[in-house]
Amino acid sequence: MPDPARDIDGAEVEILRARLGSVAEEMRTTLKRTAFSPVIYEVLDFGISVYDANLDLIAEAPGLARFLGANDFAVPTVIRHVGADTLNPGDVVVANYPYWNAAHVSDVSLIAPVFVPGRDAPFAYLCVRAHWIDMGAKDAGYVLDSTDMHQEGLILPGLKLVKGGVPDRELFELIRFNSRMPDVLMGDIEAQLGALKVGERRLVALVGNFGVDRVEAGIAKLIAYGEDVARRALADLPEGEWEAEDWMEGDGITDDPILMKVRVTHRNGRMTMDFSGSAPTAKGPVNLPLGSTMATAKVAFKALTSPGMPTNAGHMRPLDVIAEPGTIFHAEYPAPTYTQWTGLIALELIYAALAKGMPDRVQASSGGDVPGFMMIGTHPDTGQPFALSNNEGVGWGATATHDGKVAGSHLTQTVVRNTPVEIMETRTAMRVERLELRARSFGDGEYRGGPGITRDITFTAPGEFLSIAKKTLTRPWGLNGGGEPEPTRFTYFPGTDRERRIGTWRTRVEPGDRVRVETAGGAGYGDAARRDPEADAADRADGLTEETV
Repeated sequence: MPDPARDIDGAEVEILRARLGSVAEEMRTTLKRTAFSPVIYEVLDFGISVYDANLDLIAEAPGLARFLGANDFAVPTVIRHVGADTLNPGDVVVANYPYWNAAHVSDVSLIAPVFVPGRDAPFAYLCVRAHWIDMGAKDAGYVLDSTDMHQEGLILPGLKLVKGGVPDRELFELIRFNSRMPDVLMGDIEAQLGALKVGERRLVALVGNFGVDRVEAGIAKLIAYGEDVARRALADLPEGEWEAEDWMEGDGITDDPILMKVRVTHRNGRMTMDFSGSAPTAKGPVNLPLGSTMATAKVAFKALTSPGMPTNAGHMRPLDVIAEPGTIFHAEYPAPTYTQWTGLIALELIYAALAKGMPDRVQASSGGDVPGFMMIGTHPDTGQPFALSNNEGVGWGATATHDGKVAGSHLTQTVVRNTPVEIMETRTAMRVERLELRARSFGDGEYRGGPGITRDITFTAPGEFLSIAKKTLTRPWGLNGGGEPEPTRFTYFPGTDRERRIGTWRTRVEPGDRVRVETAGGAGYGDAARRDPEADAADRADGLTEETV
């Protein structure tokens, strides 16, 4: 009798890989085209992943990198809680319990089993994670000062939102009545469900084309090859142990700095990222669930070992992540987790440690974190409530071979975009008066960092405005003698007696009030005296060397 695992060849495995990737990509397109919230269809604040029967990642679509890594933790954890043997065709499970779902409460996962002919148990699992605009937390929009998970919104600990293809209307109504913006939220849920249906149809068709045994044999080879690629890449990297530490600016309750530490060890074909020694659980919402910490570590590891390849479970098998329970990197119930900026800084922290052992393989610091802001209010034209966020671009750090990227999404964001001005001005009471590159914001060097941006906002109706930035008091680090850039700063009510510079804050705004956002540049690499004079001349011609006000 033929053995599918032995008979399947490399060409067929590659076709299978592409087909699996197209399943995730079609799910992504469906979600983007049907979602109601700009944070999903414009910003791309979502993560879509496909898993085999063993709950190993086999395909994913481009999305928020830390969401994708979080899915790897959430799907097995939630399925273990629900029980794979309780799942039936047409079921969809909803989960946002932070410590299982590896995110804050508003990042909600819908998980669906896929059944195929000839198998009684699930053949695969699909996950669509997206940001839900309001989950009934104590504050509309982002929660900056919660001290308990229960202040952060409705908790859904792995419940069947759809049973056998029939929506649980009581659960839908529970979710609807716990949101300040139920119509938008219900539209986004339907978009996620639509993406799951598309993924299920495509997977079933794939199995019909290849046969279930052949697909499983191909998946096993894909995962084994992913592991082999990662191990061969590690073999080309220096072995050793490197440490770094940094400080985060407050937890939303106090301004006391919070210690962050990591030790990266590479020996005997494995890499370990150990966050032991970091600060204990914070009172405010900057604590990371363990799965979120693991997701951050995966971003750095993948960039080192196989940046140009679609990810599967094999690529991550040589990586270990350690975080002590009861610390900011391993939150336990009921620790608040809403403000996830800890993970953004942690990626830069990992690179700071790696730079001590392999400076030619990483870049200098890129902006430090993600400068984010949000306005919450009632639209003056429609009378409808709104809550719209934006994550600004920062300058990327320079490398040993080139300047840093200009005003791009932070490394942890990958393909995520900012909110277009047109959306911002039509959906809220914000008017953007200026948006330009922030001159002299980058760190100098043989290769300079990329500049950040400057944005001036005027409010046209009353509401609330909040900002989040956790690296405004210290400058991002340069490499090999490269210069440090200007840090991020938010200036509230500039030019008035109320002017205030602060990173994370929430306040009332009235028509005519203004806020200025200035984001950090990237750090430089190498001695600035070695910089190509023609590159300097080009920067001057582009207006990047003279600071504007």
